[in-house]
Amino acid sequence: MLNDLKQICARSSATLPQDAAGAIALVVMLLVGLHLPGLV
Repeated sequence: MLNDLKQICARSSATLPQDAAGAIALVVMLLVGLHLPGLV
């Protein structure tokens, strides 16, 4: 299983920063959306 994870990380290392940025953007949008009713 660890070998599989290492291979997956090695193959996807080029797109890993983009995927992380996308995930962070989704979390930020979720948090803003949840707090928006309290601000209005």
